[in-house]
Amino acid sequence: MEGVIGLVNRIQRACTLLGDYGDDRSLPTLWDALPTIVVLGGQSSGKSSVLESIVGRDFLPRGSGIVTRRPLVLQLYKTEPGQEDYAQFLHTGNRKFIDFVMVRSEIQEETDRVTGKTKQISSLPINLSIYSPNVVNLTLVDLPGLTKVAVEGQPESIVQEIEDMVRSYAEKPNCILLAITPANQDVATSDAIKIAREVDPTGERTLGVLTKLDLMDKGTNALDVLEGRSYRLQHPWVGIVNRSQADINRNVDMIVSRRKEREFFATSPEYGHLANRMGSEYLAKLLSKHLESVIKARIPTILSLINRSIDELEEELSYLGRPVAIDASAQLYAILELCRAFDRIFKEHLEGGRPGGDRIYWIFDNQLPAALRKLPLDRYLSLQNVRKVVSEADGYQPHLIAPEQGYRRLIDGALNYFRGPAEASADAVHFILKELVGKSIGETQELSRFPTLRTEIASAANEALERFRDDSKKTVLRMVDMESSYLTIDFFRKLPQEADKGGSPTASTADRYTEGHLRRIGSTISSYIGMVSDTLRNTIPKAVVYCQVREAKRSLLDHFYTQLGKKEGKTLARLLDEDPILMERRQKCSRRLELYKSARDEIDSALWAK
Repeated sequence: MEGVIGLVNRIQRACTLLGDYGDDRSLPTLWDALPTIVVLGGQSSGKSSVLESIVGRDFLPRGSGIVTRRPLVLQLYKTEPGQEDYAQFLHTGNRKFIDFVMVRSEIQEETDRVTGKTKQISSLPINLSIYSPNVVNLTLVDLPGLTKVAVEGQPESIVQEIEDMVRSYAEKPNCILLAITPANQDVATSDAIKIAREVDPTGERTLGVLTKLDLMDKGTNALDVLEGRSYRLQHPWVGIVNRSQADINRNVDMIVSRRKEREFFATSPEYGHLANRMGSEYLAKLLSKHLESVIKARIPTILSLINRSIDELEEELSYLGRPVAIDASAQLYAILELCRAFDRIFKEHLEGGRPGGDRIYWIFDNQLPAALRKLPLDRYLSLQNVRKVVSEADGYQPHLIAPEQGYRRLIDGALNYFRGPAEASADAVHFILKELVGKSIGETQELSRFPTLRTEIASAANEALERFRDDSKKTVLRMVDMESSYLTIDFFRKLPQEADKGGSPTASTADRYTEGHLRRIGSTISSYIGMVSDTLRNTIPKAVVYCQVREAKRSLLDHFYTQLGKKEGKTLARLLDEDPILMERRQKCSRRLELYKSARDEIDSALWAK
């Protein structure tokens, strides 16, 4: 049975496959919740040798200066005895690497692909899995070695960049820190211990490793460190003997190197009493045992995160909606449902469920009355203009009793001013309705998936609003024209009475054009126009609402529905051409949900199997 570490390894690998590693979204990642061993150390501290000793293979690039220039996420899987060792990179798919010289070459090439052949670094990780019967189940992250100075070809900022990258991993509370320090260096000046002390001051997450014990000056040893006297950690220090450069040059087998390491500790007068907890083999088992205990202790927290993430992912998928149907009838049904969703929101804006409809009322209650009050009727019915219009109305034939044509022309001219406010009211309502269409489309979340259909619905709705506006304008202008085409009989009956009050009907033409008479004409027409204004103030809103608002509520998309029924399957499919960004988002969300559910089931199974 693979155990909880192997299970976590597989979950972490699935995370990387789904892009769930290093994701900065608000949703916590499963990767960050799973304990991982992060390898810290300065340049030339022996990090690579420690990792290769744990793996039992030569596979890491070597050289001077910064060799590790990208994080290496190394996952070890223990296989059945007798099976052949092989490696797989995430970026190469299912390709198996049997020759570990090719693994080293691939790491170098993949590093250069991102950073170039310079000494630059990148935080983009390389993911490598190694399968072997000679390893224990582990996940380790190898980071660029800490340095204090930039070498030739590197910017001065690289020192801080490397430290920032190392901190970004080491600060995660679920990381176990493997701090590598050379034995021939004062532990107080160790770069790895410095970082570990800052991010893990209690030492609960830190395991110390002393390398190069065989290279210490004669007469000196590292017992004070290994026995916890010079720098105490909560976990015991482990000493390592790295392969010599001569062994590396001669490609000495790693199994032979491990045997030499065991012999060094077993025969050493200084370290013999510690031999049973020294060496790379012991370190690998210690790491595996410690990682397993940490994982088991944090399983409740991990499961809590998984369950919370599943709920959030299911909610997001519900928001994103189901995948688009393939069948034409199902597509037509889906389009109609989307149209109805938009239409429902649009009506809510008009009827008060959502804001916007109140602006139409404001037009009728404020804008229209204000426009009517501002009409230049006083100027039009001035004494000079009344005299001019009345005089011109008779032509060569002077009027007999009253200047009827003059009255009619003055009324026609005055009522002509009402056409502007009437049309403006229709335009203003149209503008608001058009705005509400755009707002409603934006608020119809289901439509956000389909930009083509969204555009088509907006176009169809706006075309319908144009027709409604045209009908509305014709109606209100017709109402103005009706007022001027027929004057009420009561109005004419008053004229003789007014004439009697002003003088004899048989008075001379000159008498009829006196200033007093002209003023009475202007006053009479002003009274009539005021009466008409009151009427239009009430009837124009009725006509606009009837022709525009009522029709928008009742038949905004009727023409679109008619055209939709004539479309073929391919056209319907184009209307449901989903936004690629949302498609990708749903697919990724679905894959993550599948991963989280699978992880939960497997962890539950592992717990029940204990």
